[in-house]
Amino acid sequence: MTDNPVSEEVTESVVRSGVVAVLRAPTADYFAAVGDVLVEAGITALEVTLTCEGAIDAIAGLRRQLPPHVALGAGSVLTPDDAKASVDAGAAFLVSPVLVPGLDGFGVPFYPGAFSPTEIYNASRAGAPLVKLFPASAVRPRYLKDLHAPLPDLRIMPTGGIEISDIATWLSAGAAAVGLGSPLVGDAVRGGSLAALARRARHAADAVAYARS
Repeated sequence: MTDNPVSEEVTESVVRSGVVAVLRAPTADYFAAVGDVLVEAGITALEVTLTCEGAIDAIAGLRRQLPPHVALGAGSVLTPDDAKASVDAGAAFLVSPVLVPGLDGFGVPFYPGAFSPTEIYNASRAGAPLVKLFPASAVRPRYLKDLHAPLPDLRIMPTGGIEISDIATWLSAGAAAVGLGSPLVGDAVRGGSLAALARRARHAADAVAYARS
């Protein structure tokens, strides 16, 4: 997997954000407004999942719209065609729920999904700068502490079923960052309250700061 300086910078941006906001909805119609609110609140890593209608166009629009320091990626990437289209649209990283061979050759970091210690280790050994622990809801944060005891260099991003109230616990347990979908974005990705989204996003950013203080 890529080890170029630009890709390393992207991963550091994801880790610095602490939270990756996962944008998933039937369509991407409201992602532009959601992106502005998240970034204003301090969430500077966003993932647009390709399961959304209009996802590629949304990635391109968000890349033009958001500040350069925001790490914008594509999620649910499962094929080389998905990867190429995402990168061409401006995605700076790719995320998959599983380890898909061949998605590490597009010049941007690829964060594959894994669950068992063997899967996580093999993904990291293959060069993944971050490994997505998925689904994180199936384990507790202690799982990371147990993994890091014999494997301290693993960089893991738990995703799936994490609540805002869980962020600090996961980060304190050793997560490099966490991925949050509906507990963070709520119904804002379907036209719901942006004010409520802003409150949740601020709480999430505060949880990151608290865990790292």
